[in-house]
Amino acid sequence: MTLEIKVPALGESVSEATIAKLHKKAGDIVKADELVVELETDKVTLEVNAPANGIISELKVAEGDNVKVGDIVALMKEGAATAVTSVVKEIKTETTSTTLSPAPKKLAAENNIDTTKISGTGKDGRVTKGDVLEAISSGNKSAVPLQTKAPASFGEKQIERVKMSKLRQKIAERLKESQNNAAILTTFNEVDMSAVMALRAEYKDVFEKKHGVKLGFMSFFVRACVEALKEIPAVNAEIDGTDIIYKNFYDVGVAVGSPQGLVVPVLRDANHLSLAGIEAGIGELGKKARDGKLTIPDLTGATFTISNGGVYGSLMSTPIINPPQSGILGMHKIQERPVVVNGKIEIRPMMYLALSYDHRIVDGKEAVTFLVRVKELIENPLKLETKQLLGF
Repeated sequence: MTLEIKVPALGESVSEATIAKLHKKAGDIVKADELVVELETDKVTLEVNAPANGIISELKVAEGDNVKVGDIVALMKEGAATAVTSVVKEIKTETTSTTLSPAPKKLAAENNIDTTKISGTGKDGRVTKGDVLEAISSGNKSAVPLQTKAPASFGEKQIERVKMSKLRQKIAERLKESQNNAAILTTFNEVDMSAVMALRAEYKDVFEKKHGVKLGFMSFFVRACVEALKEIPAVNAEIDGTDIIYKNFYDVGVAVGSPQGLVVPVLRDANHLSLAGIEAGIGELGKKARDGKLTIPDLTGATFTISNGGVYGSLMSTPIINPPQSGILGMHKIQERPVVVNGKIEIRPMMYLALSYDHRIVDGKEAVTFLVRVKELIENPLKLETKQLLGF
């Protein structure tokens, strides 16, 4: 029995995706729920799995193709592996009848021609030298790979043209939208990390043993931001037409890197989480991002965002607001610097903080007050009721 493997529902308001990666080829035996095709939308990466045991008889798409919900990406013959042995041989024979002889292979390589997109006229569907010449002379663009790097002679500059992924296109669109629509302003401060670092050093071993997660710095900043958001609610609000929507909940977006680009999964109800809960939540979201498992609900609805460029070595930056939010905190690299403490110069581990905010809704005084409050709570972590949050 032949089964169709189709593009599944992609989520609310998403109708199109790109074939990011083909994990199987014609002739491959697959098991039920085994990954066949990886799709990428402007929000998430999705997996399309085999609906049953069987064999992939035909792929209808190539990497880089755009597809819509319901499109057929592959055909498969259902059945146990032992029952499809003859079909495997048949399909493998079909897929290798297109094996190139030296002449067309060399000609195709010299002209960057993708012979898998040429209908062969030779015996058993083989692609001949004449077929390649015809593709070149007719300007058959479908036979030219999307990603090409033309050979260059000495002194010539090489370029490589690669189509932007759906996610990268959406990131570009949203960042430009933010700059066009919001009145973005950034205020800076610096924080002495000595107290938090000492607290972390004291409790990290027992914390990990008790909770099963490592104690990092991000959990302290999430809690500090939540407290500051409670005091300065405009930073947690958004503009809707001529209205201001104040939010009495604290869903914090935490920017993390993924193979597809920077994504901002959401830590829900951060005000109700202990430090262990925050670290576990961030760890889970980070793993889902790296594995391409984030869902649309994971990425929507944040009221405020924290981005830590310090993990990449950034000393100072001006983060861009993620609309429709009104604020984003930028953390940076911890670096020892000389500072004046009680009239004396001391070497302290310092971090620059940046708060970008929408000046249409957040006044300068509110923004500065917010950032100073975060600084105070990080420099005096016991004010965060740290022992209770540590779970001790």
